[in-house]
Amino acid sequence: MPAAASPLTAPYDRLTAVFPGLTVTELGPDDPAPCGPEWTGAADLAAGGAELDAFLAWDAAQVARDHGRPARPDVVAGFGLHRYAWAACLLITVPWFLHRRVPRLPVTHVSYDRAGGRMAVRRPVSVACLPGDGAAALPGTVVVADEKALRAEVRAAVAEHLEPVLAAFGPRMRRRGRALWGMATDEVVEGLWYVAGLFGERAAERAVRELELLLPGSTAPYAGSAGFRVLTGPDGSALPTRDRVSCCMFYTVRPEAACVTCPRVCDGDRVARLTASAAA
Repeated sequence: MPAAASPLTAPYDRLTAVFPGLTVTELGPDDPAPCGPEWTGAADLAAGGAELDAFLAWDAAQVARDHGRPARPDVVAGFGLHRYAWAACLLITVPWFLHRRVPRLPVTHVSYDRAGGRMAVRRPVSVACLPGDGAAALPGTVVVADEKALRAEVRAAVAEHLEPVLAAFGPRMRRRGRALWGMATDEVVEGLWYVAGLFGERAAERAVRELELLLPGSTAPYAGSAGFRVLTGPDGSALPTRDRVSCCMFYTVRPEAACVTCPRVCDGDRVARLTASAAA
């Protein structure tokens, strides 16, 4: 790998190829962070001031426009956190899943354009990889011993990025501690599970196995496990699902439209909805 190459370019390009709704731009050391009304710095969200107010005003307006009714402020804050954290976690989990590379990206290194589906990332503080990786000789690369150690790097990198963001959103969501880290667990799992499905059936199956190892349920500060399980359809077919650790509160806006992985949804309803989805 040439010395000037980025160890993250290939996984970010592949992410955008299967999911055009999220484009990742890598900034060089001299490139300014993107600016303009459409861009929000992750550090500004973590500061919890006017930038966070403006960020959440977008969510409040979207809910009222699309659903014809306002949402409670704490629900709006939960929606805003989800939309940011789901995308931000992919910046770390996708390079790990595809190339076994784990970037450290503190909030000062990430900017987000929600409406445009764009993220800009500054060169990571470090990138962890396994022995034998072609990126191992690049500046800022940290070689770890094995897959277990690399999973620990994933958990640490996501926690480093999300901790100040959760601290800012938490009071507005009226949640703290375990409830917030339960949401973080869900964002890590559901984001990669969804994107892996776009890579293909075998990738989706591998993502389930690897996420179960990443988040077995005993890895603080995360709350809960990956939560995968399989239900049986009326025809005996296997219906993969998972149990979310947290509730996104969407039912407060549309009571009839709870997420299929919501802890409020019983298995009978899940089977019916998953069967209908498979048939469609």
